Amino acid sequence: MKKALKWIGFVVAGLASLVVLISLAGYITSERRINKTYDVAVEPLTVPTDAAAIEEGRRLTVIRGCVDCHGADYGGTTLIEDPAIGHIYGANLTTGEGSATSGWSAEDWARAIRDGVAPDGRPLLMMPSSEYAGLSDEDIGRMVAYLRAAPPVDRLQPESAIGPVVRAMLVTNQMPVPLISAEVIDHSRAAPASVPAEASVEFGAYQITTCTGCHGANLGGGPVPFSAPGDPPAANLTVGGELGTWTLDEFKNTLRTGVTPSRRALDPSKMPWPLAREMTDTELEAIWFYLRSLPPVTLAQ
Repeated sequence: MKKALKWIGFVVAGLASLVVLISLAGYITSERRINKTYDVAVEPLTVPTDAAAIEEGRRLTVIRGCVDCHGADYGGTTLIEDPAIGHIYGANLTTGEGSATSGWSAEDWARAIRDGVAPDGRPLLMMPSSEYAGLSDEDIGRMVAYLRAAPPVDRLQPESAIGPVVRAMLVTNQMPVPLISAEVIDHSRAAPASVPAEASVEFGAYQITTCTGCHGANLGGGPVPFSAPGDPPAANLTVGGELGTWTLDEFKNTLRTGVTPSRRALDPSKMPWPLAREMTDTELEAIWFYLRSLPPVTLAQ
């Protein structure tokens, strides 16, 4: 009996050691990826200073979802506080005390937004640059103009840190969305100088990238990354879903009122429809034309 217990002890100790070694290897691997530096060349960027461009920059930061992570005052928010997942905080983008962007050049801003890379070359965690990589120089310039002019907010945000579950997902490539956008972006691509605002499929494709974080790359919907158990899935935006029965006017009305044609109210904490109230008719129509051009997704969500 004593001999058997001794062997059981050896096995348990061996398994415990194996778990420690695997955990250590995962930590080291994830740390290397988190601290890897990227040398991203950025073309000179013009930042306008006129009031109209600054106001347009404010509107663009709203419809592109910057307020979701950085707050309505752009002073930063708490995104996730969970020991297993991590402690993730949206940075203070204003010029106030605790600013994460103090002293940034226009090119630093462009590199952070489109490439997910900080001025020191390290990747920005949970920065959805894969959704912003195609933004034009004109739009980036306007957004930077507004963020530099935004009312200063004094708020020092803690440093973000990922937890063991996310580290495991990172090293096994099981992340539902890119934790490190810099890893998946083609940094050699050329950014467009500007994109014509017209009710076209092409302009719709330019606008819709902001929606892919929740609705998926194919916009077929499904579970929202890091959503709570029991939360509703993101809707299927292709003609294979409910939107396939809507008209353009019903689509526009839904995004401006938060009420679907079937009289279902959209929860703004799950589907940020109030942001779309700042979108122009042209932008909404372009998105509609693009969605109607997609192949239907009919898989169960």
